[in-house]
Amino acid sequence: MNAPWKSGLPGNRDPFAAYICDDAALDVLRPVVIEMGWPPEKCNKGGLRNAIQSLSVSASPAILIVDLSESGDPLNDINALAEVCEPGTVVIAIGQVNDVRLYRDLLASGIHDYLLKPLNAQAVHDALNGALAVFTSPKAGDGDAVKRHISTAVVGTRGGVGASTIATSLAWQFSEHHNAPTALLDLDVHFGTGALALDLEPGRGLTDAIDNPSRIDGLFIERAMIRASDNLSILSAEAPISQPLMTDGAAFVQLEEEFRQAFEMTVIDLPRNMLINFPHLLADVNLVLLTCELTLASARDTIRILSWLKTHAAHAHPMVVANKFQPAVAEISKADFEASIERKVDFAIPYDIKAASNAAKLGQVFVEANKSSKASAAIKQIAERIMGASEEDLSSVTEEKKSLLGGFDLKGLLAKKDKAEAEPEAAE
Repeated sequence: MNAPWKSGLPGNRDPFAAYICDDAALDVLRPVVIEMGWPPEKCNKGGLRNAIQSLSVSASPAILIVDLSESGDPLNDINALAEVCEPGTVVIAIGQVNDVRLYRDLLASGIHDYLLKPLNAQAVHDALNGALAVFTSPKAGDGDAVKRHISTAVVGTRGGVGASTIATSLAWQFSEHHNAPTALLDLDVHFGTGALALDLEPGRGLTDAIDNPSRIDGLFIERAMIRASDNLSILSAEAPISQPLMTDGAAFVQLEEEFRQAFEMTVIDLPRNMLINFPHLLADVNLVLLTCELTLASARDTIRILSWLKTHAAHAHPMVVANKFQPAVAEISKADFEASIERKVDFAIPYDIKAASNAAKLGQVFVEANKSSKASAAIKQIAERIMGASEEDLSSVTEEKKSLLGGFDLKGLLAKKDKAEAEPEAAE
């Protein structure tokens, strides 16, 4: 018999517990549990409902096996289990429904594995060893080689400029076309659309992190993040709008630190108010993708944010992206916009309302739903630029300017706009 397993045990929790509906499954499970060195008394009679009732009044084990055989709505019941299960618990579900879609949905909800009845002793043993590996294997980046990681913050100069659309598309592009393990962090805690764009439920991971920053670790990340695909995980929220955001930002910084250990790419959908309230969020960000439109208000705020970045995050490389680009009907021309901000626009993404509507209807991110559109091609170019960035690119800062604010001539731009509007009337 193996010695009882203790390594990597979160806190003072029991290493294992199981809640099984029928005696036949218990007869298969108990010998394996004994072989693993755990007490067979932790194999309880009763399925998922019994597990929820018991764990609501006691600490969760490190590894939990739950039987879904008597559950009429497994996905909804698993979410109920998550309400009472502490972060860091590795959950293995068993059931009698052989459905690939259910299997994928369960894994996406945070389940570690799903076993079919009738149980096989070897399959149970392998599943438990796989669960143990979550605790015993070293974190990514613990080796001697330095793991490359790029963190990109996407900030909109104004509401509605499409920063969230770009953020979700970039994260999807990194994960699917570059095969890079990617984390998407949506910091619009009350009104975020990251999970919505991926047709997912946001879960409670982000709000739990804000409420309990000290519990954030690798196991928390594994349990709390919602998996959109093999290489893409998202942390988002739809916090009640009756509850104001009460945090000093420590949870967000800790999350970013864990992302650097677990992923190759991090994309942060960063509302501009969060940028101002929590400037330390950019402490380890490599690139800031400043999303704007060719309007006077957006030009003004692009100047202000670029100036703020130079003062508070000089290490982060800024990229200016003009979204919803329509040269014929732009409020100000691209040339005037660039003159006012005293730098070139790095990328211009064409306006395509039909493509945006198509993505919403399909429940897919923009670039996935519209693979051949010109707007998607521009976003893919941005992703290529970020993926190909060298260390020198990431550490470089923009050339010193004599005065960002000094170059912004509102009166001049307004005069040009008025003149352009008057010319058609004169022609008539």
